[in-house]
Amino acid sequence: MHLFYTPDIATDHYTLSEDESKHCTRVLRLQQGDTVYLVDGRGVRYTAIIQDAHQKKCQLQVIDKQIEYGKLPYYVHIAVAPTKNMDRIEWFVEKAVEIGVSAITFLECEHSERKQLRLDRVEKIAVSAMKQSQKGFMPLLNDMTPFQHFIKTCIPEDTFIAHLEDDATKSIREYYRPDRQHCILIGPEGDFSHEEIQAAYALGIKPVTLGQSRLRTETAALVACHTLNVLHDIYAPLS
Repeated sequence: MHLFYTPDIATDHYTLSEDESKHCTRVLRLQQGDTVYLVDGRGVRYTAIIQDAHQKKCQLQVIDKQIEYGKLPYYVHIAVAPTKNMDRIEWFVEKAVEIGVSAITFLECEHSERKQLRLDRVEKIAVSAMKQSQKGFMPLLNDMTPFQHFIKTCIPEDTFIAHLEDDATKSIREYYRPDRQHCILIGPEGDFSHEEIQAAYALGIKPVTLGQSRLRTETAALVACHTLNVLHDIYAPLS
């Protein structure tokens, strides 16, 4: 299945961008009459036929569309402090999108080693992972957000903070409810500060542990994402 990301599609006639046209005609070697699929990132997958296999302006005719294609039956939000090495956080984004994530927020914390990032580059990685994993929804990507501001926007009973202090003893499983929208907070390499943890507690956000091992930031974020996916598969049929 040849899948293209077309967030601006509005009619049954669509022209691929120059980069996508080159990929379609030169790399994939698709020709007039071949079938391709388009996703808008909002859950619609279009079936289209190549009308003109132009290397810069490949023209398509949409013949069918499927609503809510690849929609996640749950909501997973990972809020994570980016690592100093962007390759590591980009790896997390790629894998989280492949597994299934609804939203990712990048946190600016007291111990953060990185205060800014190129969201456009992260978006490209997310798009590539979305296409690779045959998903129809593009996760929401939120730029750097101060921790103290972000936690005030959360629903406390559905938000959990993973940290290394001694009182983080319960697993995500003990709080999980299949009918809720869960958000997990993951701190920087130096962990959340004691003040940040206490601020989260004051709002009703609960601590969780991700296991016995001390994990890197990007590993912890991916473990949290995968855990919520697995818990849904286990408990959703029972709800």
